[in-house]
Amino acid sequence: MPLHESAKAMIDMMNASGMALDLDDPVKMRAAMQAASALLEPHPVHDVHDRVLDTQAGAVRVRVYRPSDAPELPALVWLHGGGWVLGGLDSHDQTCRMLCDATSAVVVSVDYRLAPEWKFPAAVDDCVATWEWMCEHAAEVGADSARLALGGDSAGGNLAAVTCITAREQGLPQPRLQLLVYPVTDHEFESASMLDNATGYYLEADHMRAFYAHYARTAADVDDWRMSPMRAPDLAGLAPALVVTAEFDPLRDQGEAYAEKLAAAGTPVDVVRIEGGFHGCFAMPAFVEPAREPWERAVAAVRAALGVG
Repeated sequence: MPLHESAKAMIDMMNASGMALDLDDPVKMRAAMQAASALLEPHPVHDVHDRVLDTQAGAVRVRVYRPSDAPELPALVWLHGGGWVLGGLDSHDQTCRMLCDATSAVVVSVDYRLAPEWKFPAAVDDCVATWEWMCEHAAEVGADSARLALGGDSAGGNLAAVTCITAREQGLPQPRLQLLVYPVTDHEFESASMLDNATGYYLEADHMRAFYAHYARTAADVDDWRMSPMRAPDLAGLAPALVVTAEFDPLRDQGEAYAEKLAAAGTPVDVVRIEGGFHGCFAMPAFVEPAREPWERAVAAVRAALGVG
C-alpha cells in the first residue's frame, strides 16, 4: 500500500517545523527535538520523577513514570531512539507517559550516554548496567523485579536486543518480553527496504550512515554484535519478542530478518508491520492511523507478559 495520508501529513509537518534530521550538528538537533517535545501537552500519569542510579557503569540518570502508588508494580525499562546520537528523557517523555498509562506498569526511561561525545559501547554499558540495577533494586522504584519487560525504539530497539543477549551472556535475568520497535539490527545498506526507502520517509539511509559514523570508534565496530545484534552467533535462550516494523522505513527488512533469526533459534517472536507507516510513527497513534493497531498490540503484549489484568 502507499504511504498513508496521515503518515505523509505527519512527515510534512515534521519537516516544515524544523524537525528534519540534521546530523552535522547533533547538539543543535537535540535542542530542536527538546523544543518540539516541550510543545506537547503532557499525557497525564500518576507520578513522574527523575533520579540517578548508581550502577556498574557509573551514574545513570533515569525518569520513572508511575501509574499509581501501589507497591511491586510490573515495570517496563524503555530505551529511547535517536541513532545513539539524538534523543533523551525529554524527547521520549510523551511516549513513556503513554506507555505507563496504557500498560499500568512503571516505566523507567534510561538516559544513556550519547555519541559522538561517548562512542560505542558506552550506550550498551549504560543500558546493561541499568537492566542489572533493575533486576536487583526494582523495589526502590516501586516495581517487582520478577515482572520486568525491556523495550526501545530504533537505536533503543537495538540496545534492548543487545541488552537481552548480554544479559544471557552475563547470567542476568531475561525480561518477560523484549519489545523491539523498528530496531537497528545490522549494519547493512543493501536490503530492499534500505534501497526502496532510502529517501523521503523521514529517516533516510544517509542518516543511518551518519549515525554509525558518530557512534563507531573504528570501522570494525560495525561487525560487533553489540552494535549489529543480527551478527550474534547465537540467539537462543532470549526473552520472547514482539518486533514492530514500518513499511516505509529503511530498517524494515533488518528488523524482520532479526525476528526470523530469533524464531529460528527457538525464541518466541511475533512481528507486526505498520502498513503505510514510517520510521518514528509508532508512538503517534492519535495522529497516524496505521500506527493504532500496532500500538494496541504492543500494549496488549506488554500487559500480558507482565501479568496485568
